[in-house]
Amino acid sequence: MQHTRPPYAEVQTSAEFGELRTAQRSFAFPLTIAFVSWYLLYVLLSNYAGGFMDTKVAGNINVALVFGLAQFLTTFLIAWWYSRHAAAELDPRAAAIKSRLEGDA
Repeated sequence: MQHTRPPYAEVQTSAEFGELRTAQRSFAFPLTIAFVSWYLLYVLLSNYAGGFMDTKVAGNINVALVFGLAQFLTTFLIAWWYSRHAAAELDPRAAAIKSRLEGDA
């Protein structure tokens, strides 16, 4: 009996898959680091800069509330931006790999 490499292992070592992985990581990792840093800034300011975070912006709205709402906004913006990136860059590459893999089956 002859042992052959499974098709997925062959795809995983291909240059095409490496480019797909690089395209995903070069987008996701910097954004993840930026968002986690932004979130930690919010947490640290909330814990150690209470006076600043309590500064009134308008009426009963203070800096802490603005920062907190900005966390939600940036979460949705990053998700939207990633979905556009995935649709334009990642999905076509993944579809090409998938069709090639399924064509070999």
